[in-house]
Amino acid sequence: MARCLSELSSPAVAAAAARAGSTVVWPWGAHEQHGPHLPLGTDALFADRLLDRVLAQLPADLPLWRLPLQSLGFSPEHQGFAGTLSLPAELLIAQVVALGNQLAALGFKRLVLFNAHGGQIALLQVAARQLRAQSPQLAVMPCFVWSGPEGVADLIAEPERSNGLHAGLAETSLMLHLAPALVGELPPADGQRGAPPPQGWSLEGAVPTAWLAAELSDSGVIGDPAGASAELGEQLAERLVLGWRDLFQRLLESNWPQSSVRSLQSPDPRTQL
Repeated sequence: MARCLSELSSPAVAAAAARAGSTVVWPWGAHEQHGPHLPLGTDALFADRLLDRVLAQLPADLPLWRLPLQSLGFSPEHQGFAGTLSLPAELLIAQVVALGNQLAALGFKRLVLFNAHGGQIALLQVAARQLRAQSPQLAVMPCFVWSGPEGVADLIAEPERSNGLHAGLAETSLMLHLAPALVGELPPADGQRGAPPPQGWSLEGAVPTAWLAAELSDSGVIGDPAGASAELGEQLAERLVLGWRDLFQRLLESNWPQSSVRSLQSPDPRTQL
């Protein structure tokens, strides 16, 4: 069964949307600096290729289709480095809402935003809520590629697990596995500018700050790619693909989340007297 909506005819898309549990996955990346050794489209490449591997491992009869890659994203934290292109937040939110409303009108039941860029996690969560409010019959899941499957972080030792936020060991290793020809000479770690956050605070996590790459690093790397290898990248890819395969299969074999449009409507004031 063809998984790409863009490869189907109009009647075939209508039939796909009418299936119980019909789900569309929209891969999201970005076009931003990833240090001197990784390509600008790193996040986009990860979302696109990992999703294709996941889809290839799922049973063909599951009602799951993908959209073309969204390769331009929200990357203001990386502006100031050559090549970074960032779209306005309001434009991307409007794009998700507009396209999602159309998918809902066609009859699709779920939309998964399969995002590989950490800098737009919150943005896509906001977009998902706005879309859900307008089309409550469409379940919307704004997912981050790196945080869904279990056991991925276990492959990266501390302190890189916590400090390798961008173009570090994990991303460099995964690129060495997926597209080694795109990886340049690994740069030496240039350290992190400024004092570390106070105890209990962090650049990301439970109590994060809105960091800018140029404030933290001369090279644009936040972390240390030293020790990166295709072998580690293969392990990361395997856990990511198997983890997302299982997550998608469990979702598609369920009727979750059930939508109740009536419960989202404002109550009739006459019934409150």
